[in-house]
Order: sequence, then C-alpha cells, then structure tokens
Amino acid sequence: MKASFAHLRRILYVTACATALFCGAALAQDPASADLMAAQQAVERADRADADQYAPDTMAMARQQLEQAQRAALDRRERKQAPALAQRAAADADLARVQSEESVAQAQLAQRKAEVEQLQRQLATGEGR
Repeated sequence: MKASFAHLRRILYVTACATALFCGAALAQDPASADLMAAQQAVERADRADADQYAPDTMAMARQQLEQAQRAALDRRERKQAPALAQRAAADADLARVQSEESVAQAQLAQRKAEVEQLQRQLATGEGR
C-alpha cells in the first residue's frame, strides 16, 4: 500500500488539533495566565484611550502592577499572588481609561459650550447677517 499525502495531511491535522486543545486546557487550568492576559488587554485599551496623557499616575500604577504580576507568575514562591496583582492592574488600567475618556468628554463639552456662547453673542449683536 502506498502512503498518500492525504494520510499525512490527516495526521498533521489531528496533531494540530491535539496541540490546540492541550494549550487551551493549560490556559484554562492556570487562572493566573487568564488574569494576566486580561490585565494586559486592559492596559492596552487604556493606552489607546491616551490614559498616559489624562491619567498618568493611575496608568503608571497599572503598568507597575502588571509587571509585578508577570514576575510573580514566573516565580514559584509568588505564583499565588499573580492573579490578585493582575486583577489590580486590570482595575487600575480600566480606571485610567475611564478617567481619560472623562477628560476628553469634559474638554469636548467645554468646547461645545464655548461655541454655543459665541453663537449666542453673534445672535445678540446681529453679526453674520
């Protein structure tokens, strides 16, 4: 019987599926890695919201806690602390993002109020006719 590429392809497919399932199971069993991933994503969202500009202290704290969580996850003695540190980092990053979004909204509101006042002055003085 001749070996075909279809048979080889099937073996590679089964191997890839087994590897994916094993990695998924490993992530599911390690809550620290899921918390670390969530914290990393929260920091990235805050970064995209310009939190470094509008909430620099909170953002720095989130980054510092994320680094501590990553170090703790790698250290056998501190591994149990990693999920709590990662959750704190995620919470601080979310807070920084919200503070940044609030600052942007406040700035937009102030700009709109200034525009309204300018239009009211123009209407009162009869400018623009």
